[in-house]
Amino acid sequence: MVKILLNGCLGKMGQAVEACVNSRDDVMIIAGVDIADGERVYPVYTCFVDVEEQADVILDFSNPLVLDDMLDYAIGHNTPVIICTTGFSDAQVQKIKDAAKQIPVFYSGNMSLGINMLIELSKMAAKVLSNSFDVEIIEKHHNQKLDAPSGTAIMIADAISAEMKDSQYVYDRHAYRKKREKDEIGIHSVRGGTIVGEHEVIFAGHDEVLSIKHQAQSKGVFAAGAVNAAVFIKDKPAGLYDMGDLLSN
Repeated sequence: MVKILLNGCLGKMGQAVEACVNSRDDVMIIAGVDIADGERVYPVYTCFVDVEEQADVILDFSNPLVLDDMLDYAIGHNTPVIICTTGFSDAQVQKIKDAAKQIPVFYSGNMSLGINMLIELSKMAAKVLSNSFDVEIIEKHHNQKLDAPSGTAIMIADAISAEMKDSQYVYDRHAYRKKREKDEIGIHSVRGGTIVGEHEVIFAGHDEVLSIKHQAQSKGVFAAGAVNAAVFIKDKPAGLYDMGDLLSN
């Protein structure tokens, strides 16, 4: 039985994780952390220093502002952490990588199996098409999402960029009055309604267009991936892990 300390337990993703955990018999949530006030069937703390329970892993769907306290606690208690939060600064991403030198850290901007397959397919397409096709990424999310572009869109762009000789990310075309450069990867954000998450990669060539698209129908797909990651990382040595490691396991 894997004992989970759930960071962001009162949020929508926290509730989705709880529902997923309740459907399984190999994991349990022993406590939660959330800056908001609220109650669950397990103890809920407003900060990590007050946590009394000893968890096997920390599962994080919270806010970038909580990162420092969470990593300090995880390192101090030698507890693996699964980081599913997005919107980190470059400095915060470096802190995550530094923490992985001391404890196991599973870090992914998207925990969906389908999204990670989209990334692999996009990398394959980029190897063949990027020299003669223009690459554009469109992501859509609900109107409550704070960060833009999404962490997943950046994951996709980074994967494609690694297959190109040179690339630059362009987020805001209205600021430019010039023709598109061949090395550009366009990234566009849409926010509206209750869209759970949609990502589309467009390879636009001469007289033909290839589109690779993923739609998440519920937050449950992300919760399931995160819980699987918790089981996966429990006894792993210190290091930085992602969905690629989980899928190849």
